Amino acid sequence: MEIFDLLAAHQSLLIALTFTFSLLIGSFLNVVIYRLPVMLEREWRQQATEILADAPLQASAPSSQPAFNLVVPGSKCPKCQSPIRAWQNIPVSSYLFLRGKCANCSVRISARYPIVELSTAILSAAVAWKFGFTWYCGAALLMTWALIALSMIDFDHQLLPDQITLPLVWIGLLISLWSVPGTPFAPDMRSAILGGVAGYLSLWSIYWLFKLLTGKEGMGYGDFKLLAAFGTWLGWQPLLLIVLLSAFAGAVIGVGLIVLRGRDRNIPIPYGPYLAIAGWIAMLWGPELIQGYLHFSGLDRG
Repeated sequence: MEIFDLLAAHQSLLIALTFTFSLLIGSFLNVVIYRLPVMLEREWRQQATEILADAPLQASAPSSQPAFNLVVPGSKCPKCQSPIRAWQNIPVSSYLFLRGKCANCSVRISARYPIVELSTAILSAAVAWKFGFTWYCGAALLMTWALIALSMIDFDHQLLPDQITLPLVWIGLLISLWSVPGTPFAPDMRSAILGGVAGYLSLWSIYWLFKLLTGKEGMGYGDFKLLAAFGTWLGWQPLLLIVLLSAFAGAVIGVGLIVLRGRDRNIPIPYGPYLAIAGWIAMLWGPELIQGYLHFSGLDRG
């Protein structure tokens, strides 16, 4: 118990340990970000092959493939296939030591890997600074890591996997069983259930309204599930704030991508990362933002 008492008494130590540990989490998130979409695609292809095999026009039997999941095979250089050793997988520092190149063939390694690791550590440290040594700090860290993985996968593939979003919904409902007034999460199960339903149906309604008016799909079903997850975690009250913040983040970042990188306006920009940014901000500072708006607008004075 001494270590727990020490962390509770010294927030700076908690922040430092959270930062260091989250570097390792960021390294694992890089694996999830790359491998989970590949795993899903293989699963979908396998299912499609099985369906076609039952059709009148028989399909060839699916070819056996080596195991591919979050654990195996081990990491390799994509060019020379040289295994990446443990010391070459140390977050951030190994990238700097190797000068961003493969130790065997010197092919350039994407800077995104250390950026994800460092971003995970910084955001996690911010959570520890905000919430201190509490049970909901651990919950907020879990949400933070999930949002990083979801954002990067959605940015790459326009996909928010159910394997991440749906567990977040259920975890939010479970948290509401023990949550009490004064914690940053849903104060009761009623608020969590209403938040989940309202979060899903609000974006679902916008989706269908936009599709009826334009004939195009403005977002995916994964976005509905992600906002539903925020609803179960935070309750229904901050959902409007999250939607407004996500729209603002989308406008700023979307315009920035078009101006700085010349992104084609016809190329779809995923909504998930902006929703994740807004939800994370609301998780940490939602009540303060709402109260500040009410005070600024004079609504808190009746």
